[in-house]
Amino acid sequence: MQLQLKLCHKQDIENLVLISKTTFIDAFEDQNNPEDFTVYINKAFSKETLTLELLHPHTHFYFVNLGDTLVGYFKLNDLNAQTDVHDKDALELERIYVVTQYQGKGIGAWMLEQAKELAKTASKQYLWLGVWEKNTSAIQFYETHGFIKFDMHPYYIGLDKQMDWLMRLDLSTL
Repeated sequence: MQLQLKLCHKQDIENLVLISKTTFIDAFEDQNNPEDFTVYINKAFSKETLTLELLHPHTHFYFVNLGDTLVGYFKLNDLNAQTDVHDKDALELERIYVVTQYQGKGIGAWMLEQAKELAKTASKQYLWLGVWEKNTSAIQFYETHGFIKFDMHPYYIGLDKQMDWLMRLDLSTL
């Protein structure tokens, strides 16, 4: 399996909107109130919202391709783009998603390794993320890769208040 990492640019916005919506809907639609979920999807993954995020100087989206096929993406936030921690020694992994039909093939683990390497290259001390407390398979995945829970924060899907675990990986031990 030959995966390639590609930094997203403004001309990639249509593909970013499509993969963002598709992977999030596939992962969480059946676990949420339809009205709240629709409101969230239409705002969080709109072309306007994602363009603003993509153009932020401290936010970087990366596509993962298998040959010519887009199979996943992740988003890294640095400095003032971080959603909670705002630590210059940290990098936030805000999103990491694999297209449903490519899950279970090691792509998520490969993506996580790429995020770790990008964080180390940027001289960060740790990588952190938020994961929905009910997403036990993702929590287990992150724990398997060395992340530990350090806090919680609320996360809204529309008007539905949910809780995310905040997890971190100390990069100095790698």
